[in-house]
Amino acid sequence: MRAAVFKEVGKPLKVESVADPVPREDGLVIKVGYCGICGTDLHATREGLTTACCGQILGHEYVGEIVEVGPRADGNWEVGDRVCSIPFLACGHCAACATGRFFECQDKLLSGVNSPGGFAEYVNAGSRETLLLPDNLELERAALIEPLAVGIHAVRVSDLKAGSRVMVIGAGPIGLTVALWARFFGAREVVVSEMADTRAELARKMGATGVIQPDPSADAETLLAQFSDVAGGPPDIIFECVGAPGLLQQCIEMAPQRGKIIPVGVCEQPDAIMPFFGLVKELHIQFAIAYTRDDFETCIAMLGEGRIDISPMITDVVDLEQLPEAFEALRTPSHQCKVLTRL
Repeated sequence: MRAAVFKEVGKPLKVESVADPVPREDGLVIKVGYCGICGTDLHATREGLTTACCGQILGHEYVGEIVEVGPRADGNWEVGDRVCSIPFLACGHCAACATGRFFECQDKLLSGVNSPGGFAEYVNAGSRETLLLPDNLELERAALIEPLAVGIHAVRVSDLKAGSRVMVIGAGPIGLTVALWARFFGAREVVVSEMADTRAELARKMGATGVIQPDPSADAETLLAQFSDVAGGPPDIIFECVGAPGLLQQCIEMAPQRGKIIPVGVCEQPDAIMPFFGLVKELHIQFAIAYTRDDFETCIAMLGEGRIDISPMITDVVDLEQLPEAFEALRTPSHQCKVLTRL
């Protein structure tokens, strides 16, 4: 099969022929229809905590149809079923697996990390971690289920209440899905802080009731004043969806008494905060990562029923041969939001 392979840091992905995957006894092989490019993929190709091994096939936001079923696969899977998969191949026997929290399985493999991912014509998937798609849900839209699941998980972790004022820092794909779900679950105000004009406009299309475009040098007091002018008061919940050093401290300074801060962005660098400010305000800081099976099921249902619209996020679709160039272009912020590879 053809696949885009990570060769080394500083080099573009290389499209080449590799061996077809063989299904695990309890797994499936999926013919990939679409696979989204994620910020995690970009992180994996540079020096850092999550640098991928040379020779890895990246990509974990994939959807497609089943072409092989392992002899001990769970479920009544059939060749031709249209599916998406939670990108973990978990053990299936631990408490985390039993409750659909596959990310917490200690023996899991991660598609695109230590198991070949979806930037390929075919990919291995777990039978327990795979979900059937509604007939009316196009594969192109279904390819955004994974980032949608990240967003809904963060909002659920926040215990958001109807009528809340919400600040979302960053209008990348995850910030946009957080904004969408915060509004869906009844937030009165969802104000997104984003410097780029194109992404600020996307935020408005994805559920934001307001957008602020701060000066990069603005301090927390200035940003809070901008938010309050738009929302009519301070934020009850702040979602930090960028992952840059210094932002967590800024959130602590902006949050009101007993406010909530949900760090969602991936920060791989050392950071510093002043705990005293959080202490005197009795702040709640709850980190959020990944998702559960229920998060995926809810996203599929809401997409299938037409209750959410994520189409504005899809800004480009490329084929496999174009993927290396499109991948490199995403290292420099532009008008792009979610770029899909069509296999």
